[in-house]
Amino acid sequence: MALSQVAFALPPGVLAAFITPRRTAALSLPARPIRSSSAERSRSWSSRRSHDRRPMASATAVANAVRTGEDLPEDYDTRFPAVDPRRRRRAGVLLHPTSLPGPHGIGDLGDEAIRFLDWLHAAGASVWQVLPLVPPGRKSREDGSPYSGQDANCGNTLLISLIELVQDGLLMKNELPESMDVEHVDFKTVEDLKDPLIAKAAKRLLLSQGELKQQLNDFRKDPSISTWLEDAALFAAIDHNVNAFSWNEWPDPLKNRHLGALEDVYRKHEDFIDIFVAQQFLFQRQWQKVRQHARKLGIKIIGDMPIYVGYHSADVWANRKSFLLDRSGFPILVSGVPPDAFSETGQLWGSPLYDWRAMEENGFAWWIKRINRALDLYDEFRIDHFRGFSGFWAVPSESKVAMCGRWKAGPGKAFFDAVFKAVGDIDIIAEDLGVITEDVVQLRKDIDAPGMAILQFGFGSDADNPHLPHNHEPQQVVYTGTHDNDTVLGWWGNLGEEEKYTVQKYLSFAEGTGISWSLIQCAMSSVARTAIVPMPDILGLGSSARMNIPATQLGNWKWRIPSSMSFDSLKPEAEKLKGLIAMYNRL
Repeated sequence: MALSQVAFALPPGVLAAFITPRRTAALSLPARPIRSSSAERSRSWSSRRSHDRRPMASATAVANAVRTGEDLPEDYDTRFPAVDPRRRRRAGVLLHPTSLPGPHGIGDLGDEAIRFLDWLHAAGASVWQVLPLVPPGRKSREDGSPYSGQDANCGNTLLISLIELVQDGLLMKNELPESMDVEHVDFKTVEDLKDPLIAKAAKRLLLSQGELKQQLNDFRKDPSISTWLEDAALFAAIDHNVNAFSWNEWPDPLKNRHLGALEDVYRKHEDFIDIFVAQQFLFQRQWQKVRQHARKLGIKIIGDMPIYVGYHSADVWANRKSFLLDRSGFPILVSGVPPDAFSETGQLWGSPLYDWRAMEENGFAWWIKRINRALDLYDEFRIDHFRGFSGFWAVPSESKVAMCGRWKAGPGKAFFDAVFKAVGDIDIIAEDLGVITEDVVQLRKDIDAPGMAILQFGFGSDADNPHLPHNHEPQQVVYTGTHDNDTVLGWWGNLGEEEKYTVQKYLSFAEGTGISWSLIQCAMSSVARTAIVPMPDILGLGSSARMNIPATQLGNWKWRIPSSMSFDSLKPEAEKLKGLIAMYNRL
């Protein structure tokens, strides 16, 4: 058959592949930009949704266009199936920056964050998952919790590296405090140590001239930043100067955001507001330096977005109509979950619930702003308690336990349709743990978001348990455990003998070979596209390294990598992890 006859029979896309020496070259997908505009993401969202249904210029298409028995092109045997980069298998580590080693009582965004990324790269991993980077709500009575933040968009300034501030010329070396060799974070001690020094650095930045000051000015003028930063700064200024437990106890003009009262705050506390903004700039500058290093190494950063925000926050105060509050501003209903594996009476989180109808009327503007901010910080992000978009547990605000709540309908797919239209192509992981009904599963599939599987949850019931590896799906993220679980070693120590026997039989490992690495290997072997391992499991640590115990308020979020375990000393663990990553095609 002549080429012109083949051309007549083929659509243009297939013809391009037919005359190209390598099909892979003709079909290679452009590399995804680190940060694209909303319009670009919107276009790619549409193409992504139709990607799996597009006709591909494959060897099959060419063969079908040639009559039976006739010659195929000379390069026919080089036309291999194209691999969608979005489906490439990968592996990563869950480690919150507060858990990094460092000299000042808490992990930070300095050299140790860079060393961790280098270690992660040496281990063959391509994903770093973190918990929310928001500042912990210091009045929330949840010691250091990143899930009870005072602002949904601000960064945790306790993560700012003091040593980096010295290198920027904003602190003197002799102003640095003595090193603190501690394995658990004492948040009050860290606040007392770092807050004054970070504020001093911010003041010096404001008084300076030069490129860094210009970068600060540009940061403050950036529309994607200023839309949330000014409210956050104003809220912090009032909170600092009014002695009250929550904004609902502020004087009425401030509580109700009377324009004259707010202008008065700006006049009286301009210095405080400027310092607040400068501190957020310093966080942003250091985080983006870390993120840039991750990009250079080919490592994606997965963030975490709690579905709810704290009541005493700039978000609720500045957007009262978007929440279910009474006329005085007090929550009518609050968040939680019914009785589950963590609590017989359910979990009472206490965050105000959204007024989804009011939010829909303004196009979910607050959420779109929040998601755009997440895209500024992360490559992808997990939405905690994803099921709340289908149906959410609503508890009367006066209740002491969560079990007396009731289910209410969430916004469903209409929410994500609005978000994708405004923001475009984004990668979401759906935290679909707990009571997961059919509508939650369908919503996750409708938006093409992977769900989660937790190996520790897999061995206490029947063979149809969705957390067992033989029930995993490719479009899923598998974990040995999350920040809410005990470490693998701690979990193993608390299992009964019958369940231990089930685990040993399933994993085919002998006592003494190490449960932590056995479960890590199990995660790597899963068909799930993404496998994530908490750092304590790689280090083989027990319950003292657990990050959080759900339904408790104190004593959580404190664990740090012991100072005796430098990343240089962890080369054997990196090599072992890389071996498993390579074995299961996750490099």
